[in-house]
Amino acid sequence: MKQRRLGRTGLMVSEIGMGTMTFGSMADEATSLRILDRAFDAGVDFLDIAEIYPVPPDPSYAGRSEEICGKWLADKPRDAVIVASKIAGPTGGWFQGPVRHGKTGLDRHQIETAVEASLRRIGTDYLDLYQTHWPDAGLPIEETLEGLDRLVESGKVRAVGCSNESCAGLMESLWVADRAGTARYETIQNNFSLLNRRFEDELAAACRKHDVSLLAYSPLAAGVLSGKYREGAWPEGARFSFYREHSPRTQAMVKRFVNPRCLEASDRFAAVAAEHDLAPVTFATAWTLSHRFVGSSLIGATSPEQLEESLAAAEVTLDPAALQACDAISREIPYPLG
Repeated sequence: MKQRRLGRTGLMVSEIGMGTMTFGSMADEATSLRILDRAFDAGVDFLDIAEIYPVPPDPSYAGRSEEICGKWLADKPRDAVIVASKIAGPTGGWFQGPVRHGKTGLDRHQIETAVEASLRRIGTDYLDLYQTHWPDAGLPIEETLEGLDRLVESGKVRAVGCSNESCAGLMESLWVADRAGTARYETIQNNFSLLNRRFEDELAAACRKHDVSLLAYSPLAAGVLSGKYREGAWPEGARFSFYREHSPRTQAMVKRFVNPRCLEASDRFAAVAAEHDLAPVTFATAWTLSHRFVGSSLIGATSPEQLEESLAAAEVTLDPAALQACDAISREIPYPLG
């Protein structure tokens, strides 16, 4: 599998990364370990975890994904896998029950406490990439960057990144890091897919100019681009079906992607994929990889078999006609703004 550099770091990662948000909830431990084995065999050497994963039906599940990945990593050479995790920060209200005692935030104390807990659960001395899961709007960015810089200086973290951040927030962080001489955000992990192209509005230009890599999460719009959803149909075992039953605070995301406009667009993207003899999943994942600001496209799965069509995207280069067809569909059916 091809490798891509993250930001201005020495970190080279597989262009497809393994997201672990389902590990410990939708996928039990044994299944999660098989998923990791299959991904690794296919050349995936980049794991994206978080202290609050999996998306829990119960807050007590938080941290389980890190523990599962730690078990899998135990018999691997540490330098064979690039391991990323995240500190929650303010969670925007959808996750109730802090992973640590007290409130979550991005001050120096919380950062130090969180990374130590993640290192313990994963069973490693260092993380290759440590990310802020949500920005902390009530805290000066200087405080957060100083806390993260301490981790880099101590060797507990090799590089740092952010997630769910705006263009203004990313640019402010880069300016402050440059002025203060601290570690800067080398990556930004945001939602990016054919059904959510907001990243292209402003952030893409910022990433290209300042060599920040996007870690594209939900390249299939949580499975909607696979074609499994139809109006009024909620497939058993599908992620949004699981969210609807177990995670009521994710309902805004569900409504954003499972609606007539998005379902129509998904059908049209699937038709373009068929014209190029590709499965919708392969096509959608390859589309994210066609953007040079993408460092890695993070796929998810609840079974090893579910990986195959996503992994196939590593061997696909979409031609200009396919990309132009996607652009035309996006203009006719605008992507969600919410």
